[in-house]
Amino acid sequence: MSERHCAIVDVESGRLDPCAALEFVSSPGFGGVAMFVGRVRDFNHGRVVTGVSYDMYDALALKGFEEIAARCADDFGPKIRLYLAHAKGRLGVGDTAVVVAAGTPHRDEAFRACRQAIEAIKHTSPIWKQEHYADGDSVWSEGCSLCTHTQAGDVHVGHGQRTG
Repeated sequence: MSERHCAIVDVESGRLDPCAALEFVSSPGFGGVAMFVGRVRDFNHGRVVTGVSYDMYDALALKGFEEIAARCADDFGPKIRLYLAHAKGRLGVGDTAVVVAAGTPHRDEAFRACRQAIEAIKHTSPIWKQEHYADGDSVWSEGCSLCTHTQAGDVHVGHGQRTG
């Protein structure tokens, strides 16, 4: 049976801990552990970033995290441990915003499960990001939940913008 930990951490009361994620997904029977740690960067879209605020609908986000973890267990087998956690509130440059980790018997499943989970969080979760800039301006991001994917793997964002 898969084990999973899904959490939202309000930065007013705590911080995300990648070491706790690593400990949670580790097991003597697991030869593969993969982790993604997302941090606030200092520059985005040509602007100097001083911080980011994350807001979310907690109950819906947690339900989505659980569904993402269940889908990973379905896709990669019952011998999997998953850790999905996202920060909520105002973060500074360098602060940890999201931690996703997967532990499995083999490395391939761990890599793929970790990638699948972080992409699903970014593209489906009700999480809103507001970037704060050095010039005093703040902008709410459109976010990846507005993206659509083509079969070639390109990502189309909003009004015809494209990344890949």
